This record gives sequence, structure tokens and C-alpha cells, in this order.
Amino acid sequence: MHDAEYYILRQQHRERWDVEDQDLDERLAELREENDGRPPNIIHIMWDDMAFGDAGIPVINALRGFDTPSCNRMAEEGMMFGRLYTEPSCTPSRAAVLTGRHAVRSGMHTVAFPVESNGLSGEEVTTAEVLSDAGYATAFYGKWHLGDVEESYPHNQGFDETLFVPYNQVLVMYNQQGEAANAVIGARPETMPDDRYQLDDTFVPEGWVMAIEGRKGELGHEYGNREMSDWDPLEDECKKRTIEFIRRNAKADQPFYAAYWPNEATLSVAPIAERKTPARSIVAERFQYGTDAFIGEVMDELLDLGIAENTLLVVHADNGAMIHDPPSGMGQSEIMFRGGKADYWEGGIRVPAFAWWPGTIKPGQVVGDMIHETDLFTTFARLAGATENIPTGRIIDGLDQTSLLLNGDSFSRRDYNFVYTGPILAATIKGRWKRVWIGDHPGLVGAAFYDLYTDPREMFPKLIPLLHTSSAFSKMRKRHEIWKQEYPDSNSARGAPFTGLANPRPETVALSNPPADLEDLPFDPLQYIDFDLPWDGLDSDG
Repeated sequence: MHDAEYYILRQQHRERWDVEDQDLDERLAELREENDGRPPNIIHIMWDDMAFGDAGIPVINALRGFDTPSCNRMAEEGMMFGRLYTEPSCTPSRAAVLTGRHAVRSGMHTVAFPVESNGLSGEEVTTAEVLSDAGYATAFYGKWHLGDVEESYPHNQGFDETLFVPYNQVLVMYNQQGEAANAVIGARPETMPDDRYQLDDTFVPEGWVMAIEGRKGELGHEYGNREMSDWDPLEDECKKRTIEFIRRNAKADQPFYAAYWPNEATLSVAPIAERKTPARSIVAERFQYGTDAFIGEVMDELLDLGIAENTLLVVHADNGAMIHDPPSGMGQSEIMFRGGKADYWEGGIRVPAFAWWPGTIKPGQVVGDMIHETDLFTTFARLAGATENIPTGRIIDGLDQTSLLLNGDSFSRRDYNFVYTGPILAATIKGRWKRVWIGDHPGLVGAAFYDLYTDPREMFPKLIPLLHTSSAFSKMRKRHEIWKQEYPDSNSARGAPFTGLANPRPETVALSNPPADLEDLPFDPLQYIDFDLPWDGLDSDG
């Protein structure tokens, strides 16, 4: 079941879309026949925190002092999206793209930090599960950031093999080196001097896990020692395993789905031995010589293996740039759109994005259509011949965008988007217009209206000129809310953190055991796991 807005569009375009779908079925069948009956391989690379324009546009490269040659190449040889939307921040974005559902629907709407005792529920159905059931080999490497409870691990969410970081790369600072640089204070209590006024030595949890490797149906294994020096080798290992997974399945003529979500330490004080870019910023050095370089390596590998023409590669950022209180030397910027990470403004949710599929996606395309990251879930299922594996009885926000990939600009099935900040509906977008429901410009009718063509930075809300859209936006929101009553949002998984590991350290095991004698306490010290704090993450800047 999709949101109500899709069915309104479907009624208006049924005849055209039915013809397109019949043509697409024939073309996909021809592609399979050309590849001995195999459906296309799918590779999804998603990195952190980048503003639209920072990758894939050479003139902006020149102005910013660093290059993105692989993303530029994808734009030249494939498709660059001008309007791919994500969720506003890391955890929500990752939950949305994997499930085809806005993060609020799965309860994964808030960014996770250790120790969460929370994660993606096993009741959710991921892209990996949909494709695995269709015969695909599946693998995940990199930054997961979807929970620390056992059912949330990627090898328990449909991936055959994984090496993943449960949280994010901020943890690169949670060590002795980070303490020495004052990047964190008290994250490693053993490095701190004794404080005779400190009564509680259990306040900061000790057992968080740096990374886990696992295989479907097996216990996971703790990986890495949580020191700053461990993070770059971990990233190298994730890249190495991604390439090995591609090679192994290409040799076996096995269709595969590989998700590599870089954990490049862009949010850290991790030293960069040699500055290579004029920008000298963390994002410039780590992206140009890390993620972007690896994207080019993957493209070359696919060509060398002779499988590029039967492989779709999609790459994009998970949300906008980190412009609010970033670490020193980050070097991120809004570039074009207002706002960044965590914002409901365009700068927080419109990101650089590219698709490459030699022989199928025509080269050199710039697509202005709206597309949402949840659409990848449904589109990948269509390409894999696995739409019957998409769950029913729940809202799937992702729309099938196969026509956009194969036919190009103006063939999207979407012209709307609902933008959440945490569990709060912050804005609704319809075509060129945007209505912001919260913030500091309420207007006479309880909202601010923007024309994204003439005011892409959303600096000048218009009341009288756009008042004619008020009723239509209100109807959209009412339909959306009514549909949420019909299909209520689900809850994330709650439980003891970091169970299901074959080699847990003692401090990891201790996380599941209250540091007290239960018989001496008048309450359950783990009852907080199932308790939700009131949402208070709203202000005028998101």
C-alpha cells in the first residue's frame, strides 16, 4: 500500500503509465535474455553528510578546492539526479532507504548513539530480504547505524555477509587519542584523573562495540579494538570485502546486491597524514581520496569483469552537509540550498546522487524529476523481478522509478514528498511548491509557503502569492494523517544491547546486566528501554 497521493497520481496517468510498464517489462525481459536469464546486479553506495553540488559538478569542484572525478564520471556516463530527497539525518535515512518507508513508520526517526538498546525491528522487511528471497546474494559493509540490538544486525535483516559499524564514525573519537585532543571529555574514564566528587562510576557505559562481522543464521563477532588507529584499516577492509564479494559472485554467475555505506572518518579528529587538496578540509581529503576514489574502483572492476552492462550502480549522500556545530576543519558548506543535516530545509534533504548502468541508462543525463530514497527499495525489487516479495498490509512509501532510470528525465512517478523531523511532519512538497508546517514563519494560515524554482534557498516565504495552494496542501496532509491512522506507525526494536555475539568482551556482556543487585532496588533498572522521552528536537532551524 502506498500513500494516498500516489493513487491520485495513478488515476491521472493510468493510461500512460500502463503503456510504459508494458514497455518496461519487455525491455527488462530482453536484458535478462541477453544475460542468460540473470536479473541485473545492484550496488548501492551511500556516504555521509554532503551538500548538493559538492560532487559531480566540475565548476563547483574548482570553487571548493577538491575534485570528485568518479562522481563526475558517473554524471558523464550515466545519470545525475537534481532532486533526490533523503531523510534529514543518518539513522532515519538508512532506515528509509532499506525499508522503502519513511523512518517514522518504523520508529527509526532519531539518530542513534551508544548505548541505545534499540534498533530496526525484525518485523521490517529490507531490500536485502526482498532480493535474497529472489535468489540474490547479499552483502553489507560499512556504517549501519541502525541499532545495537540483535534483531537489528544486518545479517539478521537479510544480508548473507556483513562487516558493519552499529553506530557512526563519531566513535572514532571515543578513545585515548580523542580524550587527549579534547574532542571528547570522559568517554574513556580510565584516562581521566580521579574526581573525589564523582559518586557514580557507571554513568558512562563501557561496553559499546566498534564493529561486528557476521553471516546470516550465525552469531556475530566483535571486530576491532576501538582505537583511533583501527578505523582506517576497518574502512579498507570494508572496501576489500566489497570488491571480493563482487568478484566472487561474478565468477559464479550469481546475481548480487551489495551495499557499501562508507564509514570514512569525516566527523573526527583522526589525523590525515598528508594533505592533498587545496581545500585541506576533512571532507575534501576523505571524500576525494576515499569514497569517490572507491566508486571509480568499483566502476573499473565491473568493466574488467565484463558485468557492467548487467549491473546498476547507485550512489548518493545520506543527507545534507553537517553545517550545524561541525568539528573543526570539517569544510562543509550549504553550496546552493539552505540548511543541512537535521534540517527540513532543502539543504538537509536534497543530496548529490548518481546512477550508472552502461548500455541501459543513457549517458550524460541530468534529471530534474523528484525522486525519494525510499523509491530505491521498490525500484530494486522491480528490476530484480521480486515485487511479489514486497510486504503488504503496511505503507510502502517508495515508488517504482524503473521508468525514470530507463526513459530518463520527466518519467518519474513522484511529484510529492512528506518531510519529517523526528516523528513530526515538518513540511510537505508538491512539485515546485513547499509548505512548512512548523518553524518561525507561521503566516496567517499556520504555515510558510515557498516556490522552490524562484526561491530555492527558502529565504522568502510567500503568503498572498501562494495562498491558492493552502487548501490543496491541507488536503494532502489530511489524507496522509488519515492513512497513518489506517496503517499506524510501528515501533523500533527494544532490548538488551549487543547480544548474539560469539566473542563478547566482559564489558559488552555487562551492558545487558544491571550494575546493581536487583533485590536492593525498588525498580527495574532496565525499564527505561521501553520508555520514550517526549520529542523536543524542534526549533526554527530544524
